[in-house]
Amino acid sequence: MSEEDSIDRSDGPATVSSLTADLIALGLVEGDVAIVHSSLSAIGWTTGGPQAVVEALLGALGETGTLVMPTQSGQLSDPGGWVAPPVPAEWHQTIRDHMPAYDPHLTPTRSMGVVVDCFLRHPDTKRSAHPAWSFGANGPAADEIIGRHEPADGFGDESPLGRLYDLDATIVFLGTTHANNTSLHLAEARATWPSKAPIEHGAPMRIDGERRWFTWQGIDPDEDDFVDVGAAYTEADGVEQRGTVGAADAHRMPMRPLVDFATPWISANR
Repeated sequence: MSEEDSIDRSDGPATVSSLTADLIALGLVEGDVAIVHSSLSAIGWTTGGPQAVVEALLGALGETGTLVMPTQSGQLSDPGGWVAPPVPAEWHQTIRDHMPAYDPHLTPTRSMGVVVDCFLRHPDTKRSAHPAWSFGANGPAADEIIGRHEPADGFGDESPLGRLYDLDATIVFLGTTHANNTSLHLAEARATWPSKAPIEHGAPMRIDGERRWFTWQGIDPDEDDFVDVGAAYTEADGVEQRGTVGAADAHRMPMRPLVDFATPWISANR
Protein backbone atom coordinates (compact mmCIF):
# COMPACT_ATOMS: atom_id res chain seq x y z
CA MET A 1 0.00 0.00 0.00
CA SER A 2 1.36 3.42 -0.98
CA GLU A 3 1.52 6.33 1.43
CA GLU A 4 -1.19 8.03 -0.64
CA ASP A 5 -3.45 5.00 -0.19
CA SER A 6 -2.74 5.07 3.54
CA ILE A 7 -3.79 8.74 3.71
CA ASP A 8 -6.98 8.06 1.73
CA ARG A 9 -8.14 5.26 4.04
CA SER A 10 -7.45 7.21 7.24
CA ASP A 11 -9.94 9.60 8.87
CA GLY A 12 -7.01 11.53 10.31
CA PRO A 13 -3.42 10.97 11.40
CA ALA A 14 -3.00 8.37 14.13
CA THR A 15 -0.73 9.47 16.97
CA VAL A 16 0.94 7.79 19.93
CA SER A 17 -1.79 9.03 22.24
CA SER A 18 -4.67 8.02 19.95
CA LEU A 19 -3.19 4.57 19.34
CA THR A 20 -2.60 4.10 23.07
CA ALA A 21 -6.24 4.96 23.74
CA ASP A 22 -7.36 2.53 21.03
CA LEU A 23 -5.24 -0.26 22.54
CA ILE A 24 -6.66 0.35 26.02
CA ALA A 25 -10.17 0.29 24.55
CA LEU A 26 -9.28 -3.05 22.94
CA GLY A 27 -8.58 -4.39 26.42
CA LEU A 28 -4.84 -4.09 26.94
CA VAL A 29 -4.06 -3.22 30.54
CA GLU A 30 -0.93 -2.24 32.38
CA GLY A 31 1.04 -5.33 33.37
CA ASP A 32 -0.14 -7.53 30.49
CA VAL A 33 2.26 -9.78 28.64
CA ALA A 34 1.28 -9.34 24.98
CA ILE A 35 2.53 -10.95 21.77
CA VAL A 36 1.66 -8.59 18.94
CA HIS A 37 1.30 -9.02 15.17
CA SER A 38 0.83 -5.77 13.27
CA SER A 39 0.54 -4.22 9.83
CA LEU A 40 1.47 -0.55 9.68
CA SER A 41 -0.32 -0.09 6.36
CA ALA A 42 -3.54 -1.43 7.91
CA ILE A 43 -3.22 0.94 10.87
CA GLY A 44 -3.24 3.84 8.41
CA TRP A 45 -1.29 7.06 8.22
CA THR A 46 0.55 7.39 11.50
CA THR A 47 2.45 10.37 12.87
CA GLY A 48 5.83 8.80 13.52
CA GLY A 49 5.18 5.60 11.58
CA PRO A 50 6.30 2.37 13.26
CA GLN A 51 7.91 4.25 16.15
CA ALA A 52 4.51 5.57 17.17
CA VAL A 53 3.04 2.04 17.15
CA VAL A 54 5.86 0.69 19.32
CA GLU A 55 5.59 3.60 21.77
CA ALA A 56 1.80 3.21 21.96
CA LEU A 57 2.08 -0.53 22.70
CA LEU A 58 4.69 0.04 25.40
CA GLY A 59 2.61 2.87 26.83
CA ALA A 60 -0.56 0.76 27.02
CA LEU A 61 1.32 -2.07 28.74
CA GLY A 62 3.10 0.26 31.15
CA GLU A 63 6.31 -0.31 33.05
CA THR A 64 5.06 -3.61 34.49
CA GLY A 65 3.95 -5.05 31.13
CA THR A 66 6.03 -6.93 28.58
CA LEU A 67 5.75 -6.57 24.82
CA VAL A 68 6.75 -9.52 22.61
CA MET A 69 6.99 -9.82 18.83
CA PRO A 70 8.22 -12.62 16.56
CA THR A 71 11.52 -11.50 15.02
CA GLN A 72 12.11 -14.42 12.69
CA SER A 73 14.95 -14.61 10.20
CA GLY A 74 13.93 -17.44 7.89
CA GLN A 75 16.81 -16.65 5.56
CA LEU A 76 19.11 -18.32 8.10
CA SER A 77 18.17 -21.82 7.03
CA ASP A 78 19.31 -24.55 4.69
CA PRO A 79 19.04 -23.21 1.12
CA GLY A 80 18.03 -26.68 -0.04
CA GLY A 81 14.60 -25.99 1.41
CA TRP A 82 14.06 -22.52 -0.03
CA VAL A 83 11.05 -22.20 -2.30
CA ALA A 84 10.08 -18.50 -2.18
CA PRO A 85 12.20 -18.15 -4.21
CA PRO A 86 14.51 -21.14 -4.67
CA VAL A 87 18.15 -20.62 -5.58
CA PRO A 88 20.19 -22.80 -7.98
CA ALA A 89 21.35 -26.05 -6.41
CA GLU A 90 24.96 -25.26 -7.28
CA TRP A 91 24.77 -22.26 -4.93
CA HIS A 92 23.73 -24.26 -1.87
CA GLN A 93 27.12 -25.21 -0.48
CA THR A 94 28.56 -21.73 -0.99
CA ILE A 95 25.62 -20.30 0.96
CA ARG A 96 26.07 -22.84 3.77
CA ASP A 97 29.79 -22.09 3.94
CA HIS A 98 29.57 -18.29 3.91
CA MET A 99 26.25 -17.16 5.36
CA PRO A 100 27.09 -15.02 8.46
CA ALA A 101 26.31 -16.59 11.82
CA TYR A 102 23.16 -15.53 13.63
CA ASP A 103 23.67 -12.38 15.66
CA PRO A 104 20.70 -11.08 17.69
CA HIS A 105 21.80 -7.50 17.02
CA LEU A 106 22.84 -7.71 13.37
CA THR A 107 20.73 -10.43 11.75
CA PRO A 108 17.77 -8.82 9.99
CA THR A 109 14.25 -10.14 10.16
CA ARG A 110 12.56 -11.47 7.02
CA SER A 111 9.01 -10.45 6.07
CA MET A 112 8.14 -9.44 9.64
CA GLY A 113 7.25 -5.81 8.92
CA VAL A 114 8.54 -2.36 9.80
CA VAL A 115 6.96 -2.30 13.27
CA VAL A 116 8.97 -5.38 14.26
CA ASP A 117 12.16 -3.91 12.83
CA CYS A 118 11.57 -0.70 14.79
CA PHE A 119 10.82 -2.69 17.96
CA LEU A 120 14.16 -4.50 17.64
CA ARG A 121 15.99 -1.16 17.60
CA HIS A 122 14.56 -0.16 20.98
CA PRO A 123 17.48 -0.18 23.46
CA ASP A 124 15.55 -2.28 25.98
CA THR A 125 14.38 -4.96 23.53
CA LYS A 126 16.08 -8.33 23.91
CA ARG A 127 16.13 -11.02 21.22
CA SER A 128 16.25 -14.77 21.70
CA ALA A 129 19.04 -16.98 20.42
CA HIS A 130 17.20 -19.09 17.83
CA PRO A 131 18.85 -18.47 14.43
CA ALA A 132 15.63 -18.68 12.39
CA TRP A 133 12.63 -18.36 14.76
CA SER A 134 13.66 -15.77 17.31
CA PHE A 135 11.42 -13.55 19.43
CA GLY A 136 11.99 -10.06 20.78
CA ALA A 137 10.77 -9.01 24.22
CA ASN A 138 10.75 -5.70 26.09
CA GLY A 139 9.71 -5.46 29.72
CA PRO A 140 10.28 -7.06 33.12
CA ALA A 141 9.42 -10.59 31.89
CA ALA A 142 11.75 -10.38 28.87
CA ASP A 143 14.56 -12.54 30.25
CA GLU A 144 12.11 -15.18 31.44
CA ILE A 145 10.51 -15.32 28.00
CA ILE A 146 13.50 -15.27 25.66
CA GLY A 147 16.39 -16.29 27.92
CA ARG A 148 16.47 -19.89 26.72
CA HIS A 149 15.64 -20.77 23.12
CA GLU A 150 17.31 -23.89 21.82
CA PRO A 151 17.28 -24.60 18.05
CA ALA A 152 15.53 -27.96 18.44
CA ASP A 153 12.61 -26.41 20.32
CA GLY A 154 11.89 -23.41 18.15
CA PHE A 155 8.17 -23.23 18.91
CA GLY A 156 7.63 -25.87 21.60
CA ASP A 157 7.05 -25.89 25.33
CA GLU A 158 10.62 -24.84 26.17
CA SER A 159 10.56 -21.99 23.64
CA PRO A 160 9.40 -18.40 24.22
CA LEU A 161 5.92 -19.56 23.18
CA GLY A 162 5.91 -22.02 26.07
CA ARG A 163 6.88 -19.25 28.46
CA LEU A 164 4.17 -16.99 27.06
CA TYR A 165 1.61 -19.75 27.59
CA ASP A 166 2.80 -20.15 31.21
CA LEU A 167 2.51 -16.39 31.75
CA ASP A 168 -1.07 -16.33 30.42
CA ALA A 169 -0.11 -13.95 27.62
CA THR A 170 -2.57 -12.14 25.39
CA ILE A 171 -2.40 -12.19 21.58
CA VAL A 172 -2.99 -8.94 19.69
CA PHE A 173 -3.68 -8.57 15.95
CA LEU A 174 -3.41 -5.05 14.52
CA GLY A 175 -4.59 -5.40 10.94
CA THR A 176 -3.43 -9.01 10.80
CA THR A 177 -5.15 -12.40 11.14
CA HIS A 178 -4.58 -15.93 12.35
CA ALA A 179 -2.57 -16.47 9.17
CA ASN A 180 0.18 -14.59 11.05
CA ASN A 181 -0.52 -16.12 14.46
CA THR A 182 2.83 -17.49 15.62
CA SER A 183 1.25 -18.76 18.86
CA LEU A 184 -0.49 -21.51 16.87
CA HIS A 185 2.93 -23.06 16.30
CA LEU A 186 2.87 -24.05 19.99
CA ALA A 187 -0.36 -25.96 19.35
CA GLU A 188 1.30 -27.48 16.28
CA ALA A 189 4.27 -28.59 18.38
CA ARG A 190 1.93 -30.26 20.89
CA ALA A 191 -0.40 -31.85 18.32
CA THR A 192 -0.03 -35.25 16.66
CA TRP A 193 -1.08 -36.30 13.16
CA PRO A 194 -0.16 -39.28 10.97
CA SER A 195 2.54 -37.60 8.85
CA LYS A 196 4.15 -35.61 11.66
CA ALA A 197 7.87 -36.34 11.67
CA PRO A 198 11.04 -34.37 12.38
CA ILE A 199 13.23 -33.14 9.57
CA GLU A 200 16.77 -31.79 9.57
CA HIS A 201 17.17 -28.03 9.85
CA GLY A 202 20.39 -26.07 9.59
CA ALA A 203 21.68 -22.56 10.16
CA PRO A 204 24.97 -20.77 10.82
CA MET A 205 25.58 -20.12 14.52
CA ARG A 206 28.45 -18.91 16.64
CA ILE A 207 29.49 -21.75 18.95
CA ASP A 208 32.46 -21.39 21.34
CA GLY A 209 33.43 -18.25 19.49
CA GLU A 210 33.47 -19.88 16.05
CA ARG A 211 31.02 -19.73 13.17
CA ARG A 212 29.65 -23.20 12.46
CA TRP A 213 26.87 -24.67 10.34
CA PHE A 214 24.65 -26.19 13.02
CA THR A 215 21.99 -28.82 12.32
CA TRP A 216 19.10 -30.08 14.44
CA GLN A 217 15.99 -32.21 14.17
CA GLY A 218 12.55 -30.60 14.40
CA ILE A 219 9.16 -30.40 12.72
CA ASP A 220 8.67 -28.28 9.63
CA PRO A 221 6.37 -25.42 10.71
CA ASP A 222 3.23 -25.17 8.60
CA GLU A 223 0.81 -22.23 8.74
CA ASP A 224 -1.46 -23.39 5.90
CA ASP A 225 -4.38 -24.30 8.18
CA PHE A 226 -4.00 -21.49 10.73
CA VAL A 227 -6.82 -19.42 9.20
CA ASP A 228 -9.08 -22.48 9.46
CA VAL A 229 -8.06 -22.98 13.10
CA GLY A 230 -8.92 -19.37 13.86
CA ALA A 231 -12.28 -19.62 12.11
CA ALA A 232 -13.13 -22.77 14.06
CA TYR A 233 -12.13 -21.08 17.32
CA THR A 234 -14.38 -18.11 16.56
CA GLU A 235 -17.26 -20.41 15.56
CA ALA A 236 -16.86 -22.23 18.87
CA ASP A 237 -17.33 -18.90 20.67
CA GLY A 238 -13.69 -18.66 21.68
CA VAL A 239 -12.77 -15.74 23.90
CA GLU A 240 -11.93 -12.75 21.70
CA GLN A 241 -12.31 -8.97 21.84
CA ARG A 242 -12.54 -6.86 18.70
CA GLY A 243 -12.01 -3.19 18.06
CA THR A 244 -10.19 -0.67 15.91
CA VAL A 245 -6.65 0.61 16.36
CA GLY A 246 -6.03 3.51 14.02
CA ALA A 247 -7.74 2.34 10.84
CA ALA A 248 -6.97 -1.33 11.48
CA ASP A 249 -9.33 -4.08 12.51
CA ALA A 250 -7.88 -5.25 15.82
CA HIS A 251 -8.36 -8.45 17.82
CA ARG A 252 -7.22 -9.45 21.29
CA MET A 253 -7.50 -12.93 22.77
CA PRO A 254 -5.91 -14.90 25.60
CA MET A 255 -3.27 -17.30 24.33
CA ARG A 256 -4.03 -20.31 26.55
CA PRO A 257 -7.61 -21.09 25.46
CA LEU A 258 -6.69 -20.62 21.80
CA VAL A 259 -3.71 -23.00 22.05
CA ASP A 260 -5.77 -25.47 24.08
CA PHE A 261 -8.47 -25.39 21.37
CA ALA A 262 -6.03 -25.54 18.45
CA THR A 263 -3.99 -28.51 19.69
CA PRO A 264 -6.74 -31.15 19.35
CA TRP A 265 -8.12 -29.37 16.26
CA ILE A 266 -4.80 -29.77 14.44
CA SER A 267 -4.52 -33.38 15.62
CA ALA A 268 -7.98 -34.14 14.23
CA ASN A 269 -7.77 -32.23 10.97
CA ARG A 270 -4.26 -32.64 9.57
